[in-house]
Amino acid sequence: MIDRYGPDILKQDPHREGTFAHRPRSQKIPAEPGLVVEEPTSGFVGAVIRVEKAAGMYLVELEDRRGNRRSFPLGPGFWVDGKPVELTIYQAPKTPVGRQRTASGSRAVTDMKAKVAKLSRIFVEGTHDAELVEKIWGDDLRIEGVLVEYLQGIDHLEEILARFAPTPTVRVGVLVDHLVPGSKESRIAAQVMGRWPEAVKVVGHPFVDIWQAVKPHRVGLTAWPHIPKGKDIKVGTLQALGLPANTKEDIGLGWKAILSRVRNYRDLEPELLGKVEELIDFVTEPQTH
Repeated sequence: MIDRYGPDILKQDPHREGTFAHRPRSQKIPAEPGLVVEEPTSGFVGAVIRVEKAAGMYLVELEDRRGNRRSFPLGPGFWVDGKPVELTIYQAPKTPVGRQRTASGSRAVTDMKAKVAKLSRIFVEGTHDAELVEKIWGDDLRIEGVLVEYLQGIDHLEEILARFAPTPTVRVGVLVDHLVPGSKESRIAAQVMGRWPEAVKVVGHPFVDIWQAVKPHRVGLTAWPHIPKGKDIKVGTLQALGLPANTKEDIGLGWKAILSRVRNYRDLEPELLGKVEELIDFVTEPQTH
């Protein structure tokens, strides 16, 4: 008797032949929180929020740029960077006991209480800047006993420092937006550091706004949008992200959405990381009386 199917009917895969020969295979990718994926059937694109078990099956919850959330069955049928993937359960890497890390990448200290605040301070220009510094370096600074204070612009920095009266043992670090040569900010920075050469350090990141210090892929972009001169950069950025930008509340909510995507120092550009670490070293290095 002739077996028209051959001795092994599983030997050949008709879906990998002819028309289907060049169709890409799905690759398994862990559904790590923050991973941006597309569910092509619905067209929904969002970042992974979490995976949970419900009714005997695993669901992955996604959140899009506007804050809308939807859940889909975990498994195949998703796209990442234009390629089909199968989402699997994400297992957070285990850190050996005693080697945990803070959001800044420093070794976490679990058996030490936060120190009483020292007199030294770090002033940060802008509320959003201060919130980002707190999220990433807050644990480290609490251990060191250093406070981060909001600086409402640099114009009155010299007056503020005169009241604070910094000394070589009571130091002040200042983080400023978009500190570039020849600017008003750079002149003020040089002036105050000249007045308090061993007590004050002013550094600045190159970004027009601290939002751009967040790596764009964390919010589903390949690059931050170019905002024309004369247009508010926050408004233009939120509009490019498809988020409301009409009121002060919209701006605040938009920033919260961006900040929520920042997990640790790896989600920030190195140009900011280096400057903040420089200030922390300055205000915490051993000082003699």
